[in-house]
Amino acid sequence: MELAARQLALFCDDDETGYRSGFSVRENSRARRLSIKVFPRGRVEVVVPRRTRPEVVQAFVREHQDWISQARASFAVLHPPQPFRLPDAVELAAIGQRFSIRYERPSAGKSVRYRCHANNVFLSGRTDDDRLCVAALRRWLAAVARQEFAPRLAALSTATQNPYKRMQVRGQRTCWGSHSSSGTISINYCLLFLEPGIARYLMLHELCHAHHMNHSGRFWKLVGQFEPDYRRLDRALSNSWEMVPVWVGIN
Repeated sequence: MELAARQLALFCDDDETGYRSGFSVRENSRARRLSIKVFPRGRVEVVVPRRTRPEVVQAFVREHQDWISQARASFAVLHPPQPFRLPDAVELAAIGQRFSIRYERPSAGKSVRYRCHANNVFLSGRTDDDRLCVAALRRWLAAVARQEFAPRLAALSTATQNPYKRMQVRGQRTCWGSHSSSGTISINYCLLFLEPGIARYLMLHELCHAHHMNHSGRFWKLVGQFEPDYRRLDRALSNSWEMVPVWVGIN
């Protein structure tokens, strides 16, 4: 939902809340000033205008360190830090399906492969390597998202007469989707973990950018023509990062 640009991750040690105390920096061509967002599981993102010097960002974060710590502490009460654990099952609410994840005995190789049968996902290869297992599961999520979201987006485009040229699936850390000036709609495969109505709203939101590449009053009026409840859905979408499992490594 935002125009994502270059991102630099800066991670430090865990703080007293159990969250990592680093932050990520994202340049945004539309940003006119620096801003900070704290996510439910403690991740901190600093949005900056293009060509902002690193020392300016560091000073801005230091100036707001007390606020960041307070926000993290508040989130820690509602969302205690969760340990990493590979999943035995995955619920994809957006498409109403549940998958069992099966890990085969580790074998030689440098990667982990996945294959699907009915609602089972089998991982084979270096299954003793958590990082490689996560990479394989992310590839599987991306494949499911392409298969499931492509026809939904096309049907919604036709119904609302909001065109686009192509759809791509990504695993962005900072946005659910985007619509480029060339007509490409990018959808985050993590949308699979959200409720169907929220997933549909994200697609509608990005489609409406075909006519307004901004968030002006005219843009929201267009969105409202197709989804009168867009305000509630937009708030729900912004607060949905906590629905993404820890093992995905997004938030």
